[in-house]
Amino acid sequence: MTGEKMMEIKQIYDFSDLCAVVTGGAGVLCAEMCRALASLGAKVAILDLNLANAQKLANEIQENGGTALGIACNVLDKESVQSACDQVLQTFGKVDILINGAGGNKAQATTSAELPFFDLPHDALKWVFELNLMGTILPSQVFGKKMAMQEQGVILNISSMNAFRPLTRIPAYSAAKAGVSNFTQWLAVHLTQEYSPRIRVNAIAPGFFVTEQNRFLLTDQETGELTSRGETIIAHTPMNRFGTPEDLVGTVLWLVSPASAFITGVVVPVDGGFSAFSGV
Repeated sequence: MTGEKMMEIKQIYDFSDLCAVVTGGAGVLCAEMCRALASLGAKVAILDLNLANAQKLANEIQENGGTALGIACNVLDKESVQSACDQVLQTFGKVDILINGAGGNKAQATTSAELPFFDLPHDALKWVFELNLMGTILPSQVFGKKMAMQEQGVILNISSMNAFRPLTRIPAYSAAKAGVSNFTQWLAVHLTQEYSPRIRVNAIAPGFFVTEQNRFLLTDQETGELTSRGETIIAHTPMNRFGTPEDLVGTVLWLVSPASAFITGVVVPVDGGFSAFSGV
């Protein structure tokens, strides 16, 4: 490979003049995305319901030579999202990348022997569904509007393996993530046709990563051993392990960079082979 070609590759992953907004940015998975973007020069706005956690991560990034800002944001409150957007624009002047990372599940929306599907409380189901789907749509409206005005930008949504094949016990989460995948395709076409072909929308579909939201399903709280569900997942993951936050970084950087300039409306699995394995 020539030196000139190597320089082109380095420039593709140079985010020095870009501003990246990450909702749910202080969470386990998205925090690693924030660190990676900042390490490549991006100015990172960390939006999170927990302001203290967002500021803590922003301080860590700054101590390591990066540029970051922690902002309190409730992705289910459009006024809160708009306020966060105003703060981002006031500080960084523009928005180039939006990663819709806010999401999750809760125990009350998960079926069990003690809590059958028919008795799942409405408020828990609604909370999970809205957090994952509306929590993706509302920031896409607010920040996407800025991208439409500047006729360029990248939105990256976080779908799930549940969108490909719904898992047992988590009906609201599975349905919501299927909605995220569908919305990703819709928004990709809409923004490209109506505003600019330089606005792209894609999603990643992580396989199984241990987070605070699903830890109670995958590992035993007292022993730390895998639950039967966790063992089944590993048995159906050809790479024979759960993913780590670092496993998402390469795909994320590819999808928000010019390296994927002709890619929009796709949902990319990052799952250790889970979606390819028939179980036989």
